[in-house]
Amino acid sequence: MLPAVDWARPWYDAVRPAADAAHVSADAAADVIARFSAHAAALNLVNHAGLPIRFVPQAALPDGTAYEEHIGATGCVPTRDNLHDFFNGLVWLSFPLVKRELNALQAAQIARDGIRPERGPARDAATLFDENAALLVVTDDAQGGALADALRQHRWREAFVDRADAFGRVAQVWLFGHALMEKLMAPYKAITAHTLVVAAPAGYFALPRAGQGTWLDAHVAERLRATGLSKADFTPLPVLGIPGWCEQQDDAFYDDTTVFRPRRNAPIKENA
Repeated sequence: MLPAVDWARPWYDAVRPAADAAHVSADAAADVIARFSAHAAALNLVNHAGLPIRFVPQAALPDGTAYEEHIGATGCVPTRDNLHDFFNGLVWLSFPLVKRELNALQAAQIARDGIRPERGPARDAATLFDENAALLVVTDDAQGGALADALRQHRWREAFVDRADAFGRVAQVWLFGHALMEKLMAPYKAITAHTLVVAAPAGYFALPRAGQGTWLDAHVAERLRATGLSKADFTPLPVLGIPGWCEQQDDAFYDDTTVFRPRRNAPIKENA
């Protein structure tokens, strides 16, 4: 039985519809593996090889076989009875195209290089994305660009205070990383996401929430397929600094430089 999730928290908005659809959001005693598999089947989810996505107990992962390799070869996602894998399953059901591309990338690297003590740059970036990513969607215009630039340059007060009204209007944050979601079960100020900036047409913000999620899944998956991924694609985002995501967002909150740190001199790849 998993701990109860506070689904009212804004950081679970990205996966709450999948939890509701799979009938796991209100039933702590649910057979999560069976319900995830049933919902994946209803959605006709497949991996990059066209094999149906199914969720299986961790014991189904053969000894000596890498987790991502197994998903790529069988479509079966080994799942433990814990929050980490619970959120991972919900992300599969919420962003199946992105998860498919990440698995394809990981599986291809493993097929080429085998399992090594160090993953290498491509797998490192994919793992960071999978575990700890957020997607910052901004309009592809001056307003969205200015907010993205403020965050990239760590001008935190400008981004979160001066431009607070941009969030929900020309900017959104969708959490993707399942480890990030797990950490936010007990939120603390320093939790920081590896954030991918996604520029969207203005019409995106007129879509219903489900339509936004569908567009985002397809767009980010295509971007990963076309350009790959590196650590330079990410910019840090202290998630409790997002307007409305914490109750105590006063001047002292944003003045805490142990969390809202000045930008280092190392360049960050401009890749919206």
